[in-house]
Amino acid sequence: MDIFLQQIINGLVQGSIYALVALGYTMVYGIMGLINFAHGEVVMIGTLVTITVAGSLIKAGMPVPVAGLAGMMAAVLVCMALGWALERVAYRPLRNAPRLTPLITAIGMSIVLQNLAMIIWGRNYLTFPSLLPKINFEWAGAHFTMIQVIIVLVSATTMGGLLLLVYRTKLGMAMRATAQNPAVASLMGVNINRVIAAAFVIGSALGAVAGVMVGTYYEIAHYQMGFMLGLKAFTAAVLGGIGNLAGAMLGGILLGIIEALGAGYIGDLTGGFLGSHYQDIFAFVVLIVVLMFKPSGLFGEKTGDRA
Repeated sequence: MDIFLQQIINGLVQGSIYALVALGYTMVYGIMGLINFAHGEVVMIGTLVTITVAGSLIKAGMPVPVAGLAGMMAAVLVCMALGWALERVAYRPLRNAPRLTPLITAIGMSIVLQNLAMIIWGRNYLTFPSLLPKINFEWAGAHFTMIQVIIVLVSATTMGGLLLLVYRTKLGMAMRATAQNPAVASLMGVNINRVIAAAFVIGSALGAVAGVMVGTYYEIAHYQMGFMLGLKAFTAAVLGGIGNLAGAMLGGILLGIIEALGAGYIGDLTGGFLGSHYQDIFAFVVLIVVLMFKPSGLFGEKTGDRA
């Protein structure tokens, strides 16, 4: 029972991160029908920018909380600018191109951003500065830290804010109208270009926050860290129903819990043949099962006309 509860807590924390990253995928897909495979690299750059800014400020003598906050703000701003540039330079010119073209472009941009990060930050793993106090808690035999609590709370608050933005503001209404029918939305006075750019910018800001949480949780970063994280977040978006905000959140949480439970019990299930380091298997098993039996996901609509 202790192991089960511990894995649920671990899965909830990991799933909160997946959910935040998955929102970036699902926002862009919901509006453009594009799978932005470069989004994982945006998250990676957010983490590395935070390391550079917060680490430099801490070395300069600034209090750790202030330096951490400044690092996160810098990461958000850089990622928002990067998201806008990706849409404006790489995707907007291909908006009317065959579906496969922007998809290949997204993969290409992912590789470009990885190499750019390698040039700037190098090939070696970088240590993420300790921005939060390491306070441990125990409940019903399960252990968790202050960092895990903050990750879950920040994720929940951020996702709640996004839902308010989408369902209670004019920008959100324009986003939903564009997702339904861009041509009709344009005739009704919606600036399609601005709405799509806003989706990229907001999704990238969420990715930056997720990147900071990933760095805080694992205390390490690398220029290739966005690849696997992006694949898992994409799996979470597909599980929940890509294009659906609530589905992305639920998909992220479910995927995190499935992974954590799998990591906790895979040794017992296989008689010790496989260890917990094979936990990545579960994400892709989930992806295969969803695509085979319910390709629209738990809350998604049929997506036969999108790529």
